Amino acid sequence: MNVSELARQLRIDPVKLLQVLPEFGFDVGAKAVKVDDRVAQQIQRQWKQIKFILEKREKAEREKQKELEKEARKKSGVSVEIPAKLTVRELADLLKLPITVLIKELMKNGILAAQNENIDRDTAVIIAEDLGFTAKKSTAAVEIATNEHVEGLEAALGAGNLQSRSPIVVVMGHVDHGKTSLLDAIRHTNVTAGEAGGITQHIGAYQVIWTNPKTKKKDRLTFIDTPGHEAFTVMRSRGAKVADIAILVVAADDSVKPQTIEAINIIKAAKLPYLVAINKIDKPGADPKRVRSDLAQHNVLTDDWGGEVPVVELSAKQKLNIDKLLDTILIMADIHAENIKADATRPAAGTVIEAHVDKGAGPVATILVQTGTLHVNDPIIINGENYGKVRALRDYRGEILKDAPPSTPVRILGFKISPAVGDVLDVGRAGSAEQVDVRSKKVQQTGAEKQNVVAKEEGEEGEKQQVLNVVVKADTLGSLEAISGSLETIKNQEVSVKVVGKGLGNITADDVTRAQTTSALLLAFNVTTTSQSFEMIQTLGVQYFEYKIIYDLLNKVKAELEKLLLPEIVLTELGNFKVVAIFRTAKGAMVVGGRVESGKLQKDAKIRVRRAGEEIGAGKITQLQSGKQAVNEVPQGNECGLEFTGKLKLEEGDVLEAFKEEKKYKKLVLS
Repeated sequence: MNVSELARQLRIDPVKLLQVLPEFGFDVGAKAVKVDDRVAQQIQRQWKQIKFILEKREKAEREKQKELEKEARKKSGVSVEIPAKLTVRELADLLKLPITVLIKELMKNGILAAQNENIDRDTAVIIAEDLGFTAKKSTAAVEIATNEHVEGLEAALGAGNLQSRSPIVVVMGHVDHGKTSLLDAIRHTNVTAGEAGGITQHIGAYQVIWTNPKTKKKDRLTFIDTPGHEAFTVMRSRGAKVADIAILVVAADDSVKPQTIEAINIIKAAKLPYLVAINKIDKPGADPKRVRSDLAQHNVLTDDWGGEVPVVELSAKQKLNIDKLLDTILIMADIHAENIKADATRPAAGTVIEAHVDKGAGPVATILVQTGTLHVNDPIIINGENYGKVRALRDYRGEILKDAPPSTPVRILGFKISPAVGDVLDVGRAGSAEQVDVRSKKVQQTGAEKQNVVAKEEGEEGEKQQVLNVVVKADTLGSLEAISGSLETIKNQEVSVKVVGKGLGNITADDVTRAQTTSALLLAFNVTTTSQSFEMIQTLGVQYFEYKIIYDLLNKVKAELEKLLLPEIVLTELGNFKVVAIFRTAKGAMVVGGRVESGKLQKDAKIRVRRAGEEIGAGKITQLQSGKQAVNEVPQGNECGLEFTGKLKLEEGDVLEAFKEEKKYKKLVLS
């Protein structure tokens, strides 16, 4: 047989074939043109195991070469600056790599992209770092802009003709410890009954006038109600930044919980004076002493235990000791009066507490005026940009106001586009403000830019991290920000969440298309779908879920992430078997006899085949026979027969290593 014909049948280059044959015992000559037919048949019979060894070796060589190139780049400190958006070809040019190499790297990371397709910067950074480059991306400009506006607000609060204003009180604590019920008791309204699961879904701000029964003096207090669930960490921390005094609510029957500790940390970080309200003292199992003890373990020592933190035991449900709580707040306000001042004569400055798009009124937002006075027809200057003009002001009861002095929470109509929770309003910057770019802001808020599903490498050991894409729509910006912030924290070394689209209002056709193209979950919070988008969801098979309680939404995401966790493969070595005789050979199976040299053999065990000490293939035991009986297990020292299933042809003297693999499914443990 011609060597070229044999090489064609074996699908290998003739020169390479002649190079590798001597290694496997076929010395046909380096320049041979023909091969003896019997030798050719032997080569064909053994080619599967030869090919297995060659492919294994070549793969190892490729990986070694790739690692050497990667290490060389790292040592030489090759760095690239990745722009916000670029095509696959542009990235290849930037890295000075062949386009085919880069496309293969993208495919390995789960991205199918042609050379002229755009990829986002995060994906480009991951690919570049995987290839040994030091990738850089600049975020300094954004950070400077954000700090500038926050610092500007802080400067405004301490300047001008300062006069006393109403204290702003933030209410914090663990979910279901009675924060909203406490505010209900204070303002004699009932919000909780109308809220899903008794949880405040958005930050609300309210004002009350407290008349001291003894002195008949009237005092105005502003309360910020922060949602109690852990999902609203971002909103809680922003609530603390705009407040003068904090109330830490702890249930007498439940004591200190994770969100209680979180609230303590936020209060201390903001350096707020605070008091402890031990709620639900009327409930069976209430133990205020235990609450004090648990708080002391977190460096919160109440005044009746020798500390400096005032404490009030109360029952919001029974309206017990509410007057004592308000008196304590006013005493604290008097003590810290130097810090509770503002200049009512200057242009208004404050913070966005809540924002959403109203069906009839368009974008609206609740602003807490912290200094100055806000008037109708004032320009709305948010973070140095002109967002519109104040067309109407309403208080928390919906009543129309002409102006809003310091410490007043007020709802503003007149926005061109919704601001974000935590944004800074400063009317005094109207002269230097530019018109807001409505189009670009809408893109930012809706997350309209397409992003790919990626499996990225993180950590020092280079673990692969699977990413779950989600598209989130919510009724208000406060809820949307809180959900997005919470989703970012749900991750570990193996899995994480990526918000590839977000926005306000009902699910639209664009949202469904985005979810379908990015293989994302479509999550709706307090919104629903249009008829057109619902038909698209059913047609395209997009996974769509509606929620009214935020931790139900988060639990769903966690459950989906658990499905992405790769099961842990537990490998158990069983024993070794030496082939002594070949009894029968069929297509894809062989019956052989031999002896169990060590351990044991089990039916359905997987097999590694070794010949002359080198691994040459794999298979499975489908039947075991000892004597004339079919058995499930054969221990060490016994002879037996077995049916081997696999592509490899066994020979006398081969050693079969038996092992079993078990899948152990993991639970999601957050980092």
